[in-house]
Amino acid sequence: MSTPNEPVKLLLYVAGQTPKSLAAISNLEQICAEHLAGRYTVEVVDLKKQPHLAREHNIVAIPTLVRQLPVPIRKIIGDLSDSQKVLVHLSVSGE
Repeated sequence: MSTPNEPVKLLLYVAGQTPKSLAAISNLEQICAEHLAGRYTVEVVDLKKQPHLAREHNIVAIPTLVRQLPVPIRKIIGDLSDSQKVLVHLSVSGE
């Protein structure tokens, strides 16, 4: 588990403006606002605009959320609709 003040750096890999990609962005914004207020950064990477990053970063499905910090790196695939599952899988403290 991360400590309560530890910054969380997230990358969300999507493919254009598909319904699943838009849902993942929206769900991630809500999760971060509710559970990580003031201690996170999110970068959205559109693989339609930068397809080479899929291979470089080993992204095999989209949308994929990657927690870069704190280490170790963790990944979760899907639209992030289950916020508790996302928090548990990424080992991010919800308090």
